[in-house]
Amino acid sequence: MVDSTSIIQKDEAFGAHNYHPLPVVIATAEGVRLTDPEGRKYMDFLSAYSAVNQGHRHKKIIDALKNQADRCTLTSRAFHNDIMGEFLEKLCDYTGFEMALPMNTGAEAVETALKLARRWGAEVKGVENGKQEIIVCEENFHGRTIAIISFSTDPDARVNYGPYATGFKIIPYDNTEALSGAINENTVAFLVEPIQGEAGVFVPGDGYLKEVRRICTEKNVLFIADEIQTGFCRTGKKFAVDHDDVRPDVMTLGKALGGGVFPVSAVVADKAIMGLFTPGTHGSTFGGNPLGAAVGIAALEVLEEEKLAERSDRLGAFLREKLSRIDCPRIKEIRGKGLLNAVVFDDGFEAWDVCLALRDKGLLAKQTHGNIIRFAPPLVITEDELNEAIGIIQTVFESIPAATIA
Repeated sequence: MVDSTSIIQKDEAFGAHNYHPLPVVIATAEGVRLTDPEGRKYMDFLSAYSAVNQGHRHKKIIDALKNQADRCTLTSRAFHNDIMGEFLEKLCDYTGFEMALPMNTGAEAVETALKLARRWGAEVKGVENGKQEIIVCEENFHGRTIAIISFSTDPDARVNYGPYATGFKIIPYDNTEALSGAINENTVAFLVEPIQGEAGVFVPGDGYLKEVRRICTEKNVLFIADEIQTGFCRTGKKFAVDHDDVRPDVMTLGKALGGGVFPVSAVVADKAIMGLFTPGTHGSTFGGNPLGAAVGIAALEVLEEEKLAERSDRLGAFLREKLSRIDCPRIKEIRGKGLLNAVVFDDGFEAWDVCLALRDKGLLAKQTHGNIIRFAPPLVITEDELNEAIGIIQTVFESIPAATIA
């Protein structure tokens, strides 16, 4: 049997070192449970950054993948296939938008939305081509393409990748005055995460998105919500924008749209906006492929049939309440919505060793920004499993020594 150590060594010998994964190897997975090559068992509390909302290897989604693989896997967009239309209709019905454009990865969805906004600016708003501006937020995470990292404020994401793409203006998150002040005659869109996931599950103040909607409408600017990590029931609603009861002009979608088994992403908008794309102006060989379409339909049906939004809302509130009772003086804040949550430790605290301790007790989570640990289990987690996980977290957190005073 190949052991975890040799697997990790092979990864490091032959793979680019562009990630720093927790030293654990996953060999099998089902639901919330993971197993390594040696048979050690773990609970997944990251969900592949919310790509596994429906749980690992959900039977309905796996069956859809297998059945479609026996029929047709790829046609490209040079021809129609017999399932993409059904998928797009389902996605439009689920999101409430009139049209969808299928892609593969979240970054592709964001790139698509950026192109759509620029085209809308030139053809509808009347901005001179080349002068379109898109406003984004500090600490954003929208992907890792050249265009996207050009407006990142993460030094690691940007280092030595110049020259950087222009046409972007960066403002503070959760600050509508800054948004209003940044808009000018060339502004075509505001791209924002309803909750900033990579920034450490930073939840904006109540009414933030409602005011964003008002400003964008008033100033004729597209409101683009990046729901790639926060969408599909993760935060206790279908989409995180639903907490403020607002409707963006465009949404970018991905991760859980592929049910944890296949890369599927999309952009949704109404015809007045999406209709600006014409043949040859945008595309993807694999976008809308039959495998992805079949998986996407099943992924959406699982969200609805198992009422995962309601489940996420209820269990997320329970998790935060239990975390708030843990006796750990290094905890500074507990925040989140639904089952997208974070424990924030003191500034300067290094949470890596805490994640290792959680792993050793059978729970896998990952830190971000050094002092923050995200807790985002699959939405199919049971109450018994959640209580089991809380017990592990409490044991580890209460063993963290208090800060030493110099």
